[in-house]
Amino acid sequence: MRLKGKVAFITGFSSGIGQATAILFAREGAAVAGISLEEVEGRATLEKIQQQGGRGLFCVADVRDSAKVNAFMEEVVTKFGGLDIIVNSAGIATRGTIAQVSEEDWDSTLDTNLKGIYLVNRLALPRLIDRGGGVIINVSALVGMTGKGGRAVQSASKGGVITLTEAMAADHAPQKIRVNCICPGPTQTPMHDKLAKGYTPDIELRRFRLGRMGSPEDAAYVALFLASDEAQYVTGAIIPVDGGARLPSD
Repeated sequence: MRLKGKVAFITGFSSGIGQATAILFAREGAAVAGISLEEVEGRATLEKIQQQGGRGLFCVADVRDSAKVNAFMEEVVTKFGGLDIIVNSAGIATRGTIAQVSEEDWDSTLDTNLKGIYLVNRLALPRLIDRGGGVIINVSALVGMTGKGGRAVQSASKGGVITLTEAMAADHAPQKIRVNCICPGPTQTPMHDKLAKGYTPDIELRRFRLGRMGSPEDAAYVALFLASDEAQYVTGAIIPVDGGARLPSD
């Protein structure tokens, strides 16, 4: 087991990449604690972890609610002994140009996708330092690497995650904390299904050099590598998981 004895804290626990990562990490020996706004789906994820013999905790919480996140982290430390791995997978997707996106939607997207990562990491850092080091994995997106028309606010928020990751990797390497970033391309998740209404499968598939859309597990396995000792010399990395979608067209 690649994460035996480790304790992981995962946001976006209830679905998509966060859910797939939580289930995989538990299978690989980690105790997994997660937060999400979706209580029914979050408890279903916890049940899947427990059914495969894993240990876990779940709390309904918003990444923007630092007091509640901090209280839950303290509960996790008390139950499992500490924190070793943070995976920031919670996020929202917002369509529109800056002329189309309301100020309220702009603030909500930036607060969730970028400030939420800042808050979770800020709370986690002292606990990782207490363990003598650890791993932080921030989930950005392909639109954070390249920008995308019609996704101005999402591109801005996810681009901020990338540069935040690089800055944190530099700042916290002396404390033996590795900080890396995964940038998934279009991935078959409930969020993508909602965002992609009106797309046709043919238009979508032409974007993928490997001939299919990504699955949450594709990103989860990259997260597993980054969380494991196999990646002990990897920090500040920005890793696209996009099936080649970012590559120029022929």
